[in-house]
Amino acid sequence: MISRKKKLISAILLSLVFTTGYAQKVKWENRTLELINTKHQLVKINGKSVLKLERDLIALPFDEKNLESSVDQPTFAKLFDTDLKNGIVEVKMMSKIMENSPFKEARGFIGIGFRIDNTNHFEGIYLRPANSRVEDQLRRNHTVQYFTYPGYSFSKLRKEAPGVYETYADIGLSEWIDVKIVFRDKKALLYINNQQHPSFIVNKLLGNTGSGSIGLWVDVGTVGYFKDLKVIRL
Repeated sequence: MISRKKKLISAILLSLVFTTGYAQKVKWENRTLELINTKHQLVKINGKSVLKLERDLIALPFDEKNLESSVDQPTFAKLFDTDLKNGIVEVKMMSKIMENSPFKEARGFIGIGFRIDNTNHFEGIYLRPANSRVEDQLRRNHTVQYFTYPGYSFSKLRKEAPGVYETYADIGLSEWIDVKIVFRDKKALLYINNQQHPSFIVNKLLGNTGSGSIGLWVDVGTVGYFKDLKVIRL
C-alpha cells in the first residue's frame, strides 16, 4: 500500500514538472485556444456553447496595493497558431462581477487582445461595463480602455494622455455586447453593438509587436463569457 502511494505521488509530481510552463489548450467553436493566466469552463447559455473565463489568481496573483503591476496583464485565452498584422476581430461578450471579488473596484473588465507575440506582449482594448450607466460622468468616460502590455497600462495612459485612450459607451453588466475591432498598421477602431460608426478610435497604437495572435481577455473580479468569434485577415 505504501509503495502504491509513493508511486502515485511520484507520478503526480512528475506530471507537474512536465506540465509547468505549458499553457493548457482548449477546443471551442472549432478553434484551439491556449489559456494564459486564465481558468475556463464551457457552459451552455440558451442552448449554445459559451466560453466562460476568469483570471487565474494562482498563476498570476493580484495585489491591490500594487495596482500598476497587477492589472492590464496577459490574462486571456489565445488563439493557437494564429498570426495577424492587420485584421478584424468580432465576438459577443458578457461580463459579470464575481461574488467576493478580490478587487473592490472591479468593473467587469472584459475585452480583446491582438498582435499577441510569443512572449505574450500585445495590444488590447477592453470594457468596463459597470462604469457606463452610473451618475458620475467622469467614471462613465472610463468605460472603454486601450492599453498595451508591457509599457502602457491604463494608469500610465491616463496620466500621460488623459482622455485620449479611453471613452464612454452605452453598455452594461450581464448583457451581451457585440464587439468588433478593426486594426490596421498604427490605427484601431472599435465598433459596439453593430453601430455604423466606431465608438472608439485609437489613432496611434503604442505596442511594438507588429503582428501576432488574438486573445479573449478578462481581468480581476470578472466572470467573462464569449461566443460567436470571427477573425478576418486584412
